[in-house]
Amino acid sequence: MSTQDRDPDPVPLRPALVEPSADVDDRAVLGPATRVWHLAQVREGAVVGAECTIGRGAYLGPGVRLGDRCKVQNHALLYEPAVLEDGAFVGPAVVFTNDVLPRAVNLDGSLKSGEDWHAVGVTVRTGASVGARAVCVAPVVVGRWALVAAGAVVTRDVPDFALVVGVPARRVAWVGRSGERLRPDGPGRWRCPSTGELYLESDGALAPAD
Repeated sequence: MSTQDRDPDPVPLRPALVEPSADVDDRAVLGPATRVWHLAQVREGAVVGAECTIGRGAYLGPGVRLGDRCKVQNHALLYEPAVLEDGAFVGPAVVFTNDVLPRAVNLDGSLKSGEDWHAVGVTVRTGASVGARAVCVAPVVVGRWALVAAGAVVTRDVPDFALVVGVPARRVAWVGRSGERLRPDGPGRWRCPSTGELYLESDGALAPAD
């Protein structure tokens, strides 16, 4: 192979950029080309992948983990041990809880500490989106490429490619990887109107035909 036939070397990503008003703990890890905007807080032990955006006033709790190319919009609150896989989107003012039985005090009236409860988390799978002001009540999993509507309250797992709305959230449609609602294309078959991708439904689950 000649030098002309070789693929060019990839352009290295620039370092992470943190606005001066943001609070990023020294024990947090930020991937290259990630941006942390004004007044955001990234706590100790949090790990953020490459090319992520952390919006103004957002909060990532201790040990929260984000994959690559995730977006966490303004004032979203992700409490530990939340996990976002690659390409996940969290809209403005979204809240991920982490306590099944929230109480400020113990039965004897003493203030609860970290040792007095067990944190449970929200997981958002690859490509999924959680709309503005939605609340995910842990422990729940939002499936791959699923879409949680704005203002929804998620209290149970969301299937891959599902569109869920309401309080509590319920599935009302299927969506494709583009986010468009899928259209029927025969028994157990669904097609994306924008990309033409075909999806197959079986036993209440959806998957790409390929």
